[in-house]
Amino acid sequence: MSSTATDVTPAIPTFKELALSEPLQRVLAEVGYESPSPIQAATIPHLIDGKDLLGQAQTGTGKTAAFALPILNRLDLRKTRPQALVLAPTRELAIQVAEAFQRYATHIPGFHVLPIYGGQAYGPQLAGLRRGVHVVVGTPGRVIDHLERGSLDLSELTCLVLDEADEMLRMGFIDDVEAVLKKTPPTRQIALFSATMPTQIRRIAQTHLREPVEITIKSKTTTAAKTRQRYWLVSGMHKLDALTRILEAEPFDAMIIFARTKVATEELAERLQARGLAAAAINGDLAQAQRERAIQQLKDGKLDILVATDVAARGLDVERISHVLNYDIPYDTESYVHRIGRTGRAGREGDAILFVTPRERNMLRQIERATRQPIEIMELPSVQTVNDLRITRFKDRITTALAASDLGLFRSLIEQYEAEHDVPAIEIAAALARLAQGDKPLLLEAKAKPERREFDPTASRERKDFANRSERGRDERPHRAERSERPRADRPPHPRAARTEAFSNPAEDGRKRVPETREPRAHAASEHRPAEPGMETFRVEVGHMHGVKPGNIVGAIANEAELDSKHIGRITIREDHSLVDLPEGMPPEILQHLKKAWVAGQRLRISRGTAGEPHGERDEATGQRGPRAPRTGAKPKHFARSGGGHDKPRKKY
Repeated sequence: MSSTATDVTPAIPTFKELALSEPLQRVLAEVGYESPSPIQAATIPHLIDGKDLLGQAQTGTGKTAAFALPILNRLDLRKTRPQALVLAPTRELAIQVAEAFQRYATHIPGFHVLPIYGGQAYGPQLAGLRRGVHVVVGTPGRVIDHLERGSLDLSELTCLVLDEADEMLRMGFIDDVEAVLKKTPPTRQIALFSATMPTQIRRIAQTHLREPVEITIKSKTTTAAKTRQRYWLVSGMHKLDALTRILEAEPFDAMIIFARTKVATEELAERLQARGLAAAAINGDLAQAQRERAIQQLKDGKLDILVATDVAARGLDVERISHVLNYDIPYDTESYVHRIGRTGRAGREGDAILFVTPRERNMLRQIERATRQPIEIMELPSVQTVNDLRITRFKDRITTALAASDLGLFRSLIEQYEAEHDVPAIEIAAALARLAQGDKPLLLEAKAKPERREFDPTASRERKDFANRSERGRDERPHRAERSERPRADRPPHPRAARTEAFSNPAEDGRKRVPETREPRAHAASEHRPAEPGMETFRVEVGHMHGVKPGNIVGAIANEAELDSKHIGRITIREDHSLVDLPEGMPPEILQHLKKAWVAGQRLRISRGTAGEPHGERDEATGQRGPRAPRTGAKPKHFARSGGGHDKPRKKY
């Protein structure tokens, strides 16, 4: 790949020096942009000149304006077919990018941009495409759907943008991205933006970009420098109690609280609402219209707190967000960076707070190494601090009420009551204050002996039991091999095990997994192969005879379970079934949902372990026997991670 590498220097021009049209200059002045960010200054001139570009920069550096302004600068508004296509990994980012285009085109009459993404009805999207549109912003799956339908015509496309390409790779969309690239005119300009440059992204650039200019924005840290980062070591009280104290004592405008699972977001939002806080949950189970409504309410000030999973909040950019609180620590540093990137954006100051249990201290050190920033320990607000603030707020309410001009009636009623019952006015005032406060205690009570607990009290009994077992150690849990006379690992391999195939996880930057055995049909004795640390082996009832490929299984599980594809481990495809390693502790509700998912024309019918032949309950749809469900007496383990909800309408994996 012939390219020109550019490392940005501090010499930053003004927007007026970037040869942008007068309507764009006017809107930039109106929104208060004085000078471009480094990525904007480096890329806009090359994109205006029509050159292909490979840009590497972290999230929150202003990439959207870097490609949106040059595209708007070159549009021919007389044409009605799409002239620019932007591919984004998530629906939230697609909406955000489309809104940015609309904002920058304020003084460009007749401009039309259309976001197309899964989770939204086809009707409005089809109507928008028929009406005519200049820029389309979409997720890969829905874009391919429209291409296959013939409703999206790319014959006049002049520019294609791949935004957050490494994220699309990590979420398993890279094949869809290449499929879209092949359907674009050979003369189109391509701008590829990515925070990292794994092997597959480099390969796409070498294959499809023509002599690209390569821009690299080097930063000392991967997180915003103006974001203050603190952590609290979960000890001595429930997380929920600690969160309540922080929300009462920490001045904030709006906040995103990250929880690991969809169920946890809903439970936590309900408990915050019960405490009188304006909170709502957003996750992959929420209809897109509901998600958009919640985000708009946050922007309008009707909500102050969003409790979200990683995927639901990805790409979210709301200026009010002053705080990000990690209620559950993420399982990888990249997720942490994306989480706290929701605050401290575009030069604004922000705060990030992380809850860390004693067993998660190692992850804290990994985050500090990856971000190259120390995370300071925070002191939890004391009971006295919270009570002082509550008393101050209560007095402020009295002051506000005294300033009202319609107290005459109430004053006469108090005087009557005082005379009739011979009760001092101060006692009457205290009684009225008690009525105003209601059942909620005004002050917190300090506990004599704090409860030494590390885990969230909102978790289910099963999760608590698993946490206790994990604390005692894995050796106390019966191993699967103990239930047979001879450990399966010691049994000889099946003689017909011959061919091998390597499954490459798209999240691992091109590194190959250990080759797995490919067998025409395996006996139960040869089914066992030890799972990787922290993983558990599951069986799915789809194999070679159904024409399945590893990517089909990854796509199905990642979409239906909202599990990031990088957390899906080894896959062994056999004649009539496959084995897949997933994080330990998959919740029962996720497994039940996956059983109904379809892959290669077959239901997954996923089951724990590696049972030999399918058995158990009969499938209602096919009439076939499916794998046995987990024993009801077994306590499910804690689900390692939830995330990755993305282009969900593509159900054919």
